[in-house]
Amino acid sequence: LAFWSPAAPRVSRERAPLDMAANKIQKEKGAEPTMIEVEVAQAISDLESNSADLKAELRELYIVSAKEVDVQGRKAVVVFVPYRLLKLVHKIQSRLVRELEKKFAGKHVVIIAQRRIQRKEAKAGRALPQMRPRSRTLTAVHDAILEDLVYPTEIVGKHTRYRSDGSKLLKIYLDPKESSNVEYKLDTFGTVYKKLTGKEVAFEFPVTN
Repeated sequence: LAFWSPAAPRVSRERAPLDMAANKIQKEKGAEPTMIEVEVAQAISDLESNSADLKAELRELYIVSAKEVDVQGRKAVVVFVPYRLLKLVHKIQSRLVRELEKKFAGKHVVIIAQRRIQRKEAKAGRALPQMRPRSRTLTAVHDAILEDLVYPTEIVGKHTRYRSDGSKLLKIYLDPKESSNVEYKLDTFGTVYKKLTGKEVAFEFPVTN
């Protein structure tokens, strides 16, 4: 199995002040969290302590990674959570993102589940021990990232545009009823998706009469 995750950021040499946020980060192989990961974990811990309506869900929530991405002169914070906690996150995602964006003033926040990509076939003709689940194909994982990025907004259409130079642009059409809620983050969605997958994408709202 090939583990899909963002490129590992350079770990800060400074010991991060984990304190109460320690249980909100679970890094692989005991890796030391970066400062942005500590800041996200601390923000979630603070929300758990101070928000009665979020406390039950946040008690179970932890992150596995976080990174900052440059988006047209500003920063976006990409938070990765375990796939098994995605449904829990979806219950409170709109409120959680709103509160985190208050904590990280001027930065957009997106939440993505960490998933595994299973290679297509074994080398030297050796058979894989079991059939590859479709959810672990490269295409399925990239599609799932799109869904995560825009949640709870629904994707209502997709179109691939082929340019004369052979490159491709994927156009994603979002539910126009949500335009007022997510239009300000369309550039962030596109930049983060390209950073994670290498694919160029444009998010739009279909024109309605």
